[in-house]
Amino acid sequence: MSGSLRHRFPGVGPEWARFDGPAGTQMVDSAITAMSNWMASGNTAANGGPFAAAEECQRLMDRTRDAVGQFLGADPNGVVFGPNMTSLTFAVSRAISETLRPGDRIVGTRLDHDANITPWRRAADAAGAEHVLAPFDPATGQLPPGNVIELIDERTKWVTVPGASNLLGSTPDLAPIIEAAHAVGANVYVDAVHLAPHRAIDIAALGCDALVTSPYKWYGPHSGVLWVRPDLLDSLPVFKVRPAIDHGPGRMETGMPNFEGIAGIEAAARFLIEEGMDQVAAAESEVFGHLLAGLQSIGGVTVWGSQTLDHRVPTAAFTIAGVHPAEASKALAARKIAVWDGHNYAVEVVDQLGLADSGGVIRAGISRYVEQADVDRLLTAVADLAR
Repeated sequence: MSGSLRHRFPGVGPEWARFDGPAGTQMVDSAITAMSNWMASGNTAANGGPFAAAEECQRLMDRTRDAVGQFLGADPNGVVFGPNMTSLTFAVSRAISETLRPGDRIVGTRLDHDANITPWRRAADAAGAEHVLAPFDPATGQLPPGNVIELIDERTKWVTVPGASNLLGSTPDLAPIIEAAHAVGANVYVDAVHLAPHRAIDIAALGCDALVTSPYKWYGPHSGVLWVRPDLLDSLPVFKVRPAIDHGPGRMETGMPNFEGIAGIEAAARFLIEEGMDQVAAAESEVFGHLLAGLQSIGGVTVWGSQTLDHRVPTAAFTIAGVHPAEASKALAARKIAVWDGHNYAVEVVDQLGLADSGGVIRAGISRYVEQADVDRLLTAVADLAR
């Protein structure tokens, strides 16, 4: 089995089995230290000033943009820091709404987290534009590219897609969708929140126009990171105060930057760069394979979405016959096993699966600190509930 990294996560003790990573991971030790050291350093000020602390703030911002750019395979000049993915997406969609006209179209998907649906619907509604959603395949949990492509036409201005489903773990093939969008002059916005902790991302190779992630899902602090193609970033009519700069990421970074959080983002990104995302994926797959096979072997348990390890990240959505998902999560919590239940903000997913009125699903995700012994505890507890 791949080497354990549990010792790198002080918040993960022996008492709890933590399968709640899809909602937010424990922080890696280097990110905790980086934040603490920054706060104790006296360097917190405001970037752009003529004194040493202000200069150090700017160096931190530049250094972290470089680290995130390396982590995402992207031009660091497009890296924007913010409070979380949802807030950043609302900021982008609000600006884009100003560029839309009646008759324009935004194409999204039903596989998405609602933070990649509602901001675009609000933007379209405000402009009198159209917002349409492509369905996924409920039998496999996958999103056939053709389902999205058939909705893309000459009216389309933006296509918004998930890098991975936060509920089912499915990882759509984005390349043909991006190609089809660009063929009609549309831009593509990728929600990579659930992809970034588990798979290598290369924005330069992918060719999308914007991509958003949440460092608190990849072992960093509660924060958000957005990448926008630099020329597009400069052209968007963003909502900002008059003294804010007119070029570069700072035009979208409203208010004072969270410098200690940015220090933590840098450390978390460098942790994953050093570990190597291919190595992370291999280690997680080893543990997740045990979980998936174990859930499939328990009578009365239904795993939703893909039944294999292919084209997915290590997140399982399942139900137990005769047990409401909320009651199951409470029962598991009583045995110190942390999972989530419900729709997990994937409102359209549970609706298309027909689970909206029955409580959604139980969601268990593998993070780099989850080990096979944790999986055994979960499987034993689920088997007990299924009896």
